[in-house]
Amino acid sequence: MALSNKELDQILHIISSETSLSSNLDAIALSFHKDFNRSEHFKVGMALITLLQNKDLLERPAERIAALYLLFEMYRSESFSVNPFAPLFHSLVQESNTNSNSKVSPEVFFISLITSPSARDIFKMNPNQIIRAAQECTTKPDFRHLRFTSPHNGKCNAKITSGTSAIIPDSENEDKSVTEQKDVVLSLVSGSHAPSLSTFEPAFVRPPPPLHEDSSELLWLNPNSCEYTFEWEPLFVSNNTTEMEIRKLIGKALKGTLPQQQQNFIREEINKNPKMIYHIGLTPSKLPALVESNCKIALEVLLHLSQSNQLTEYFTVLVNMELSVHSMEVMNELLGRVVLPPEYIHHYITKCITHCENCKDRLIQHRFVRLVCVFLSSLIRNNIIDVKDLFIEVQAFCIDFSRIREAAGLFRLLKQMDNGGTELAS
Repeated sequence: MALSNKELDQILHIISSETSLSSNLDAIALSFHKDFNRSEHFKVGMALITLLQNKDLLERPAERIAALYLLFEMYRSESFSVNPFAPLFHSLVQESNTNSNSKVSPEVFFISLITSPSARDIFKMNPNQIIRAAQECTTKPDFRHLRFTSPHNGKCNAKITSGTSAIIPDSENEDKSVTEQKDVVLSLVSGSHAPSLSTFEPAFVRPPPPLHEDSSELLWLNPNSCEYTFEWEPLFVSNNTTEMEIRKLIGKALKGTLPQQQQNFIREEINKNPKMIYHIGLTPSKLPALVESNCKIALEVLLHLSQSNQLTEYFTVLVNMELSVHSMEVMNELLGRVVLPPEYIHHYITKCITHCENCKDRLIQHRFVRLVCVFLSSLIRNNIIDVKDLFIEVQAFCIDFSRIREAAGLFRLLKQMDNGGTELAS
C-alpha cells in the first residue's frame, strides 16, 4: 500500500525542510513519531527506499541522511540485522567497498556512525554536521562488525526482487524547480496505483505435470490400519513460572490498581532480573493504561528501560498520552533519575501548559495549574531544564494564572533567574 498525497507531503517536509535539516536527529525522530504510528512505518519505509534508490528524486545529501536515519529509527528497538530495510544499507556499504575512490560518501559515513557502539552521541547531530564530518574523514569505515541477512541486491520489496523496477532514474539530470520535483515524486510514490509498487516481471509458463496413472499408486492415502504414538515436547511449556506469574499480574495491572503486596512483588522480581521487562508483554501502546492504574510499576519499568535503545519509543508514548496526575508523577520521578533529550521535555512542558489553558472546569484547571507550577519549579531548581529556552512561554503562563499562589511563586523564580540571581527563592 502506497502513501497518500498528504502523508507523502508530511514525510517530505520532515526530511527536506530547512528547519528539520538544521535540527538534530532526535528532533527529526520526534516529528516523525508525532505524524506516523508504528503500523504505518513499513509503507513509509518503502516510499523512502524509492527516493533513495533514485538519486534524482532526492538529490541533496542532507535529505538523504535524514531519510536513511528514519529507516534506521523506525526499527531502532530491534536488532539492526533484522531491520527490513537493512539490505539498502548493505547495498550502500558494498558499493563503497568496490569503489576505488578513497573519499567516503556521507551516506556510508552515516551508516558507520549509527551502527557503532557509541551511536547514542550521534543523535545530537544534525544532517549538515554529519556531512561536514564525512568530508573531513580520510579513511574508509570498517563494517566487519555488522551482520546483514539476505541483501537481495539492496531491494527490500519482494516484488522488486522478482522483477525490474518500473521507475528508471533520469540520466539527463535536468534542472527542475522545487514544485516540478515535488510533482514528480508525488506521481511516482503516492496513490493506490503508484509506479513505485509496480514491476516488470517475465511471464513463466508452468504447465502442470501429467498424472501418473497407476491403479495401485494412491492406496497409501487410505491406510487400512494406523498406530500412533505421542512424544512430549518440553519446549512447549515454559519452565519460568515466575515470569508467567508476572505476565498475569501485568495483565491485571493494566485494568486496575493491584494490591500493594502484588505491586511490591512485581518490582522486586524486575529488580532481580531486569531483562524480564522484555518478556512480560508490556508494549509501548499499553504503557498509558499501566501509568494510570499502577504508576509505581510503570516507573520501575521505564527506569530499567533507560539503559536500552527502546526507551525512546516508550517515552514518546508517555509524552503524548493524556495529561493526568499519575502521568505527571511518573514524568517528574523519571526526569529526576534519567537524562532525557531536551526536545521531549520541552514538548511535554508545552503540552502541560496547553492542557491547563484549554481546561473548561475551573476547579480542575486550578488543580492542574498548581501541579504544573510545582513540576516546573522542581525542574528549574534541579537544573533539569534550561528555562531560557521556554522563558517567554512559561512567563505568559504564570501571568495568565497569577491569582494562583504557585503560579505567582514560579513567576518570581523566573524573574530572579532572569536577573542573574545566584540563590533560588525557596
